[in-house]
Amino acid sequence: MARKSKYEPQKLSTVLWKPALYIRLSREDGDSEESNSIISQRELLTEFADTQTDMTASRLYVDDGYTGTDFDRPDFRRMMHDLRAGIVNCVIVKDLSRLGRNYVKVGEYLEHTFPLLNVRFIALSERIDSVADPRSADSLIVPFRNILNDEYAHDISNKVRASLDLKRRQGKFIGSFASYGYRKDPNDHSRLLIDEPAAAVVRDIFNWFLAGTSVLGIAKKLNAKGIPNPSAYKRQQGMNYRHPASDKLDDLWPDSSVRRILRNPLYTGTMVQGKNRMKSYKLHVSEAVPEEDWITVEQTHEAIISSELFAKAQSLFARDTRTSPTQPKVYLFSGFLRCADCGKAMNRKLISQPHRDYYYYICSTFKKQHSGACTKHTIRSDRLEQAVLETLRHQIALAVEMDELIAEINRSGTRNRSVKPLLDERAQLETERERIEQMKLSLYPDWKAGDISREEYHRLKEQFEQQQAKLDTRLASLQARIDEVQSGVDETNSFVSQFVKYRNLPSLTREVVVELIDMIYVHEGGKITIKFKFSDAYAVAQEYIRKHGQTA
Repeated sequence: MARKSKYEPQKLSTVLWKPALYIRLSREDGDSEESNSIISQRELLTEFADTQTDMTASRLYVDDGYTGTDFDRPDFRRMMHDLRAGIVNCVIVKDLSRLGRNYVKVGEYLEHTFPLLNVRFIALSERIDSVADPRSADSLIVPFRNILNDEYAHDISNKVRASLDLKRRQGKFIGSFASYGYRKDPNDHSRLLIDEPAAAVVRDIFNWFLAGTSVLGIAKKLNAKGIPNPSAYKRQQGMNYRHPASDKLDDLWPDSSVRRILRNPLYTGTMVQGKNRMKSYKLHVSEAVPEEDWITVEQTHEAIISSELFAKAQSLFARDTRTSPTQPKVYLFSGFLRCADCGKAMNRKLISQPHRDYYYYICSTFKKQHSGACTKHTIRSDRLEQAVLETLRHQIALAVEMDELIAEINRSGTRNRSVKPLLDERAQLETERERIEQMKLSLYPDWKAGDISREEYHRLKEQFEQQQAKLDTRLASLQARIDEVQSGVDETNSFVSQFVKYRNLPSLTREVVVELIDMIYVHEGGKITIKFKFSDAYAVAQEYIRKHGQTA
């Protein structure tokens, strides 16, 4: 009698198997073939289960759009719950990749979890059946196939990431939803168009912030006006958008949403993407990307606010402009007052008198520490405001006067006569640089010909390069002077343009302080020093007038 192979399939028991038909599809894994479609998988699995005499009615579990690199999938979790509850005891898939593309986790389920739960596993394409043919499930080919499935997902993940990074570098928008204030172009979803109703709110937010309204005050103002927050607005536009905190917010604006808008350079026409990434193709956990690795592309879409306005808002975030929760607006000088001696911020305080209240500022070091750390440096708020206003008016008058002098110089044409010596000097420097370049180029043939040693070659080459670097520095400085003389200084000079527009300033406002003042230093005894913005532009205009004013 012939011997029976120990690998022959064992005789099936009379147990009725309760099959779970598991179906998965994910574009992220590269599942684009028609044979992998949900319908195709369902038909294949159902047909198989219906022809098995040892199986009861099947249950269907479908994860459409879920990657196989992790097992945090809704219907997979539901199937595992039913397996543990005994509702089903047989898992049937089209192939191993449908179960998953993480070879470690798939191996854990096949070799440990399913056997412990007495679950039969069947993969039709690979002809794997852990009960009808145990050898098929224990074969070395199974982990090998799982590794190939895993590597396929890894390769697809790299290709997808490279493709998305390329689109980011091209300035294409790749998010699912456009940021508040924009909408996707219906003809090109990677391009942003202004959504005017929301964009008007964005402009208001920036203008209110620069006018002195606090971030929390802006949120309260928006809520008082009945303006829906960004999440609610998207849903009103028919988008299937859900934010994790939507239910808690009840369509109201939190201060975090206002701050996020004020911080987002997208509104200047600049696309900044790639701020977060997945740890790996298996660990779908987001991690922050260092700012230097963000992908930034300018002028990718129409701006809602100017770059200058955005820069002003960012400069305010660098200052201490905190207010009490009941104060909707920041104070006139919030973030702009410092003690002239210790450099710390000045605190605003109230003195109540029978006839009126007085506000004054005091050095925070003196107030919070001990009297020996610094002195009071007190100054009354109304006197400070008047002193700053008068100084600003004087500076504005100076800008107006300089504007008139510059206009007179530019009309006279004297700047053209003063550029010739600079052009002659530039020509001399360029000739000298070319002479050194030719000498440097001749070194290599001399070395190869044996006229100079290797050490002499490197030493002379370094000397010539140092001489050229010095000439390049002189040429750059000279070119800047030539450009300045040829183009002149006009009304586009930032000092002139920014100060002149406030001529006849009637009163001091938060906008003027933010626009023109860098910092105010308070000295002991009530004296102040004001550091204005645009000091470099002021120096350029002053030098231009000094050089050309006498001959105009």
